[in-house]
Amino acid sequence: MDYQRIFAEAIERLHAEGRYRVFIDILRDRGSFPNARCFHGHNGPKPITVWCSNDYLTMGQHPDVAAAMETALRDCGAGSGGTRNIGGNTHYHVELEAELADLHGKDSALLFTSGYISNEATLSTVAKLLPGCIIFSDALNHASMIAGIRNSGCEKQVFRHNDLAHLEELLAQADPEAPKLIAFESVYSMDGDVAPIAEICDLADKYNALTYLDEVHAVGMYGSRGGGISERDGVADRLTIIEGTLGKAFGVMGGYIAADRNIVDVVRSYAPGFIFTTSLSPVLVAGALASVRHLKASSAEREAQQASAAKLKVLFAEARLPVMPSTTHIVPLLVGDPVRAKKISDILLAEYGCYVQPINYPTVPRGTERLRFTPGPAHTEAMMRDLTRALSEIWSRLEMRLAA
Repeated sequence: MDYQRIFAEAIERLHAEGRYRVFIDILRDRGSFPNARCFHGHNGPKPITVWCSNDYLTMGQHPDVAAAMETALRDCGAGSGGTRNIGGNTHYHVELEAELADLHGKDSALLFTSGYISNEATLSTVAKLLPGCIIFSDALNHASMIAGIRNSGCEKQVFRHNDLAHLEELLAQADPEAPKLIAFESVYSMDGDVAPIAEICDLADKYNALTYLDEVHAVGMYGSRGGGISERDGVADRLTIIEGTLGKAFGVMGGYIAADRNIVDVVRSYAPGFIFTTSLSPVLVAGALASVRHLKASSAEREAQQASAAKLKVLFAEARLPVMPSTTHIVPLLVGDPVRAKKISDILLAEYGCYVQPINYPTVPRGTERLRFTPGPAHTEAMMRDLTRALSEIWSRLEMRLAA
């Protein structure tokens, strides 16, 4: 068996399809993000502007967050010391879980090392404990949710994206006595659209189903305290489990769930992805705690970010760039070809100092490859106009079609 040939051919297939991913080599400039320094292909760092960070509100640069992390480092040291069950539980973890439970109006919350792990561990554990459970999953759910559903070993029914009629059709066909769980997201990060949460809860009530909502691209971003779309729409109390991340709008790292005490205790007690994982460093937890507390009290960051996203959408549309419809903070620009998407990204970085990664299959379906922009509160109008001019020039250079 020629193992090296098999591995080399697998990588070559990605190159041939234009899907090979290159990680950028940068350092963010503390206190002046979205400015950063790029080390790739240069003699020393080159100044760039970052347009694709999921640190949506620049909370990773907030002085309160940095100060909290520095204090925790001096107070506790760097690491957590182990799993939560053995030596890795700290007062910071307890405080943050209480803040997150309060954020979503739930009895309890549980921290994980990432949003991926919180989805995989929770969905697989909860569903596995329900004999004969059927999981109804939105067609565009994140890979971590799909992994959790698969690992539960339960029957899965996939409903068309945000299609309430199809979801009800599947629910109505299912055994009325079987446990049911509807798993979906609030903001779908590649298209920037929003789920009809209240209507899905109506169906859950009608067919006696539990609900699992992934709010990773909405927590911190929506609602008067940053509780997400479910807080904004006043439906958080109707959801069984709300899952979120600390690595996007909150600007640090980690994932979590919020639910009633029994469900959280079940996940804490049964999920291997929680039990056997070293807990988050108290340094990270302290930073996330400061961020959550700040965004509960301040809407300034959310309002500035929404204004930036709205402005960039207008500028793209005025330039006839093919900006995709989005009702949220996500600004996707359709390219439709993986090779061209990568080429545009490369030109933007090399010639204009603008960094945005191409989004290709399997993150999005083939033929819908795009550039995904996430303008934040610190992106100025001048930056946006410079970006728009750069994209217009590249579109012309590559003889690409403009929007009607």
